[in-house]
Amino acid sequence: MPKEMKRKRENGQDKPRKKKSLDKAEDVPVDTSKPSAVFQPSGGRSFTLSIALAGSVIANAKSHDQKNFLAGQIARALAVFCVDEVVIFDDEDERTQKNRPAVAGNDYTAFSHPDHFLAHVLSYLETPPHLRKSLFPMHPNLRTAGTLPSLDMPHHLRANEWCEYREGVTQASRPNGDGTHIDVGLPDLVKVADDIPAGTRVTVRLTDDALAETVAPSAPREDKGYYWGFAVRQCNSLSNVLTECPFDGGYDVTIGTSERGAPLTQVMMEPRFLKPAELNFQHVLLVFGGVAGLEKATKSDNELQKMGITEKNVNELFDAWVNVLPGQGSRTIRTEEAVWLGLMGIRPFVERLGAQG
Repeated sequence: MPKEMKRKRENGQDKPRKKKSLDKAEDVPVDTSKPSAVFQPSGGRSFTLSIALAGSVIANAKSHDQKNFLAGQIARALAVFCVDEVVIFDDEDERTQKNRPAVAGNDYTAFSHPDHFLAHVLSYLETPPHLRKSLFPMHPNLRTAGTLPSLDMPHHLRANEWCEYREGVTQASRPNGDGTHIDVGLPDLVKVADDIPAGTRVTVRLTDDALAETVAPSAPREDKGYYWGFAVRQCNSLSNVLTECPFDGGYDVTIGTSERGAPLTQVMMEPRFLKPAELNFQHVLLVFGGVAGLEKATKSDNELQKMGITEKNVNELFDAWVNVLPGQGSRTIRTEEAVWLGLMGIRPFVERLGAQG
């Protein structure tokens, strides 16, 4: 060791620095919550955001774990972007659909009926945790669903959180027909005046500590502006996504996605998307194809063929035909990736819908 360095060591000038003690910091509980990130309703919301996607995205995954993880990725996107409805449609041809075995009881459908599997897992994840045991019996489709990330949506309330609305499941009816008791995730059951069969999921508005009233599942959104989860709908074709729409008058604007579409950023700058209030847009639908795109879904749909909609002019089925990410670096964009990109791309439009009141 050089003499100068040895001299400094002896004088204590070059002693190793002691690490600061973390004992005090460890004793202080760390609050990791982010109150600013908790959903805050800002008044009633009449408009809805829906997406539709082909169940074949599940068929493309090779193992159960991959299929389960894929469903979880899609569910997270639905929750993060406040999607109100997800429609799973079958893009296989009619012959393939007819040759599938019928789904019954406890059948495992991840490989035999991917549409059913995806809808089943999404429905499970959307349901508040305290209701799942009552509403979802043990099923092979759900054997690893518990490993997926939590959606933690506003209606997934803890027992110590207050909200005037709650999701609940009805209990066995009282012998005298004196209303129905409902488990809403609180220490005590609440009571409603209606007689409702046991095991039914209901939305309730709490009026006091023990009483409540049943309301429509859309009431939290329409009355207060809460995001209250997503409805799951299954269709056997792309055309039925539109014809079986649950909203009066159908969807006001439909957006199809394809690598052959116009750039999404460009489409969102069109006047109809910059000033949606002028066209009274209320119900928006964003549609994603499977591995082979929406063209395959059109080719497999007899009703669309009768209408003259083919894989060559499928864009005519929608109000807008968009590419969610032009100039991609990978050869393909997977559907689960396109869902995130598409929802992010139309986010400014959705915010303008909210601003129109």
